Amino acid sequence: MALLDRVATLVRANLNDLIDRAENPEKMLKQVILDMENQFMQVKTQVAIALADLHLLKKKRDDNYMSHHDWTYKAELAVEKGDDELARAALERALSSEQLAAGYDVQVKQQEEQVQSLKNALQNLDVKLHEARGKAEMLIAVHRRARSANRAAEAQLTPTGDTRAFERMQAKVQQQEALEKAGEELLGDNLENRMSALERDYKIRTLLEEIKLKKRSLSA
Repeated sequence: MALLDRVATLVRANLNDLIDRAENPEKMLKQVILDMENQFMQVKTQVAIALADLHLLKKKRDDNYMSHHDWTYKAELAVEKGDDELARAALERALSSEQLAAGYDVQVKQQEEQVQSLKNALQNLDVKLHEARGKAEMLIAVHRRARSANRAAEAQLTPTGDTRAFERMQAKVQQQEALEKAGEELLGDNLENRMSALERDYKIRTLLEEIKLKKRSLSA
């Protein structure tokens, strides 16, 4: 699905690399957040549509299982009355309903996988968007301070070409260092992100087991 591919690209995006290549880091950051917000709304809409389709498929599956049960019961009644022909016709309908139900059951499982995939994409994008929103202002502020420092340094330069070139280069290096540091704070080290994800998963599984244990103790 093209939508999920676009979401995956945004989730994997390294903002630090993007900033390094951007002529206007502030504009780039705002555009990335805007893209994330747009994709978030699209995925959220797709989740709702997929869930609606899932409910419809389940209803059709259940209706056909019920139809299979009803026609089987009618076949039994026909047998009791000695009408084998009628019983055979009822069993034909029962078998047809059972086959349809089985087909819908396969579609339900496929749709459940699609819904879960969309939910995962939505959750991942939500986390990325939350992080970007929370620290984008900080990164922009760092960029502005570095830019102001660059301008101030240039204003204090003597009008000699060599000195001006040296001071301008120094200011650009300081600006780049500030952006790299801010980018690292925004995205964090990959290892740190992975460890945080593991810790979060462990906490969630622990809480889940506690809930299950509590329910079992209450039902005992």
